[in-house]
This record gives sequence, C-alpha cells and structure tokens, in this order.
Amino acid sequence: MTTEQLYNELNYVNHSREKRLFYANMMINHPELIPKLLDILFRVDDKISPRAAWVLEFMCSKDIETIIPYLDRFTENIYKVHLDPAVRPVAKICELLAKYYNSREDNRIKTELTKVHQERIIETCFDYMINDEKVAPKAYGMVALFLFGKHFDWVHPELKIILDRDYPKQSPAFKARARQILKKIKK
Repeated sequence: MTTEQLYNELNYVNHSREKRLFYANMMINHPELIPKLLDILFRVDDKISPRAAWVLEFMCSKDIETIIPYLDRFTENIYKVHLDPAVRPVAKICELLAKYYNSREDNRIKTELTKVHQERIIETCFDYMINDEKVAPKAYGMVALFLFGKHFDWVHPELKIILDRDYPKQSPAFKARARQILKKIKK
C-alpha cells in the first residue's frame, strides 16, 4: 500500500472505536505501513492528519512496542502537530511512553526510549502546558512530565510553577488532575 492509498483509507476512520481499532490492527500486522502513517500524521495542516494520529494512538495503546523503530521520527516531529484533534492522541502517546518507561515491569521502552527522546517529549509536553491547548493534552502532558520528572530533576519544579499559576483559571478537569500531580510532587 502506498502512502496515498493509506491516506485514502484514512478517510474511512472516524471516532468509532471499531474503525480506529481496525486500522490500528492493520498497522500492527503490517508495520511497513507505520512510516506512511507517520508521513500522513506529520502533514500537520491536512484534515486527515488527525485520523492518522487516532490510529497511531490506538496502535500504541494496543502494542506500544510497535512505535520503537520510529521513536526518532515521532519525537523529532511531535512539536509540529497543532490541529486539536491530532494533538490529543499525540499527547496520549507521550503519556503512554512515559508510563511504560516508568513501569515496574520490564519492557523494551525502558531500553529504547533515549534521553534525547525523553527531552523532546518533555519539551512538547511543556508546550502543551503553557500554550492554549484543550484540557486533554494538558492532562496527558502533566502526567508525562511528572513521570519523566523522576529522571530529570528540573522538571518537577517547573511543572509545579505552571500548575500553581494556571490552577485558578483552568477547568474542573484540569484542576482535578493538577491536584493529583501536585500531591505526588510534594511526596
């Protein structure tokens, strides 16, 4: 399947779990399509870009290790993604990577996610926190920042400053997640 054929296929992806799962499984079963999916995701001004992000998120949720060969490309380009429906799944993937990296159980993310990858994710997640993003990317970003902050001693103090500053003017959902993160930082 060419990139353009995959692009056309993504026209059939919608918010339904069934469609996202179908295409996520396609990526897992045909990993040679993942670079093409990333090509489409990083067409950041294209209306199909979010659909590629949805599929990538479901793929990573189902089998996070499928993204390992593409961590360089993913982390080099995530800061470019700006359409709201694409930002949320990218932020979710960042959170998943942080969770697997900090997992007590052995997994390949622990050995394959380099400091450079982590720094790029941290930078992007801080952008989510300080830019005018919706609540979901901020929530996923603050979890990823908290988890990576266990390995980068400067992250927690910076995250705390942002959470304390933004707390009064944010939504109840943001406040709930911020309270959890602030409580964990203080421990």
